[in-house]
Amino acid sequence: MDDCTFCKIVKGEIPCQKVYEDDHYLAFLDIKPLSPGHTLLIPKDHYRWVYDVPNFGQYWEVARDLALKLKDQHQAKFISFLTLGDEVPHAHIHLIPKYQSSQP
Repeated sequence: MDDCTFCKIVKGEIPCQKVYEDDHYLAFLDIKPLSPGHTLLIPKDHYRWVYDVPNFGQYWEVARDLALKLKDQHQAKFISFLTLGDEVPHAHIHLIPKYQSSQP
């Protein structure tokens, strides 16, 4: 899709801080992170919604593998997954590291 921000990132027309890339998926840091390490995982082909991605299971397997790596790299307590999809009309999964609170 010509006017899609994420498609432009895949094509290299808009820069990003890549976290992961393979033949089908690209992960990069969110420009407005909710926490350090907040990452977006997108399919390289344009699909509007996460459930439109043909290899839905494979997509989530990549998300899980990436979450485990992010958890270790950022020493996070856990990783939250979020799939609102309203921000950019291209399927994407937010991987948001959650950290130990200083509260009891």
